[in-house]
Amino acid sequence: MDSPSSRKNLRLFRYVSRPVACKCLLLVSIALFYRALLLYCSSGNGLNRSWNDGGSSIRTRYMSDSDVGIRRNKFLEVPQIVWGLNNQKIAFARACLTARMLNRSLLMPSLSASLFYKELDKLNPISFDKVFRFDRFNSLCSGFVQIARFSDPRNGSDVFDLMKGSGRRWTVGRDLEQLREASEKPIDDFEVIRIVGKNPFLWHDHWPVKDYAKVFECMEVVDEIGREADKVVMKVRRAGEEAMAKLKPGLVPKFSGNPPTIPYVAVHMRIEIDWMIHCKKLEQRKNVSEICSSKEQIMERVGNVVGSKIPVVVYLAVADSLLEDSSILTGWRDGLLPYEKKTLGVEKMYKKYPYLIQSAIDYEVCSRADVFFGNSFSTFSSLVTLGRTHRAIRSGITGFCGENGDDDEGFGWRNYAYNLRGKSDDVPRRWMTNMSEPSLEAISYGSNDVSCISV
Repeated sequence: MDSPSSRKNLRLFRYVSRPVACKCLLLVSIALFYRALLLYCSSGNGLNRSWNDGGSSIRTRYMSDSDVGIRRNKFLEVPQIVWGLNNQKIAFARACLTARMLNRSLLMPSLSASLFYKELDKLNPISFDKVFRFDRFNSLCSGFVQIARFSDPRNGSDVFDLMKGSGRRWTVGRDLEQLREASEKPIDDFEVIRIVGKNPFLWHDHWPVKDYAKVFECMEVVDEIGREADKVVMKVRRAGEEAMAKLKPGLVPKFSGNPPTIPYVAVHMRIEIDWMIHCKKLEQRKNVSEICSSKEQIMERVGNVVGSKIPVVVYLAVADSLLEDSSILTGWRDGLLPYEKKTLGVEKMYKKYPYLIQSAIDYEVCSRADVFFGNSFSTFSSLVTLGRTHRAIRSGITGFCGENGDDDEGFGWRNYAYNLRGKSDDVPRRWMTNMSEPSLEAISYGSNDVSCISV
């Protein structure tokens, strides 16, 4: 004889076996599944995350650029930022975007005035607001990222130390998961999350190039640095004007603007001995042959692009160690007039400042040039090109190759990677940043995969 429970189970089986009931249960199951999936994807402060099985490729997208704003009563603190100016800019932007992910304001970090990054006692910290305009940054980046002063937190002891992982086992996925956990209770209850460990430049990257570009756009140099850059640009253009005055009136070209603006070319010339040693090792490790460029190759490729019947001033952004090497000013094609700090008469002005400020001045001069030439494996060159690409797009330009490719003569926002072969061996490759890249990895560590396609 069947037990009551057996008969109950039999009735349940017969009930759910009915076609209508099956369909209903199937629909309910599907609805529950998608509800659970939606809740999972929406966790983590509005972030939508996807990665492959190995966790090696993560793309983070924000729900909207018009968020309600970053909390001003919760803060993120990061270690002192070190290395070269542009590595420091990347590290700062990465710290800002980390704080944004945690919905916190970033406590204004210290930069490093010197390059002695391996000797902690010689880092020469310099406050962020001594290089970039603090209030202007918050105004331009309002609602996206926010920096705060160390006097803003109310409870100095309400701090959680978050150790950043390192090593091969610390994957991109594990790093993102750590940040997600830090955005939730109980860690999120702390007023300050202090990240301890390595330099932010070496943190894993979870953000697209466009997010970095937005942070960089907010980083305007302080007035003093801007004025010094103005002086250099004025001297460069004046050298061009003096050369123009020596021409016959019929040969003087027409330039846009009133009064006419004399164009100039900027070349970030990486030929220092330590760089050549580094790039040769990099070529061997990456098994590529287009990282290093000799002085002769740079001069030839630049000349084949801008050499003409009219004089064009070429500003050489070079290391101080090369200023005593007069050979960098010889061998240029007729029509190109090379200048560097010493021949422009601004060497003493540069030497008033520490390395970081000198580099910031050179960055401004290169950014304002009509044509820029750089090395695609240089962070300095890469960020100059990124900034110029971003400004060109904002001005309405969406294509950069021109109908005649490398043969077109119009100046504007053109950039070239002189270390990379263009249409032929004797011309460099056109270079505009691909703003749709999911991360800044190529720019942070260099690449030979560059072109003039950016959007």
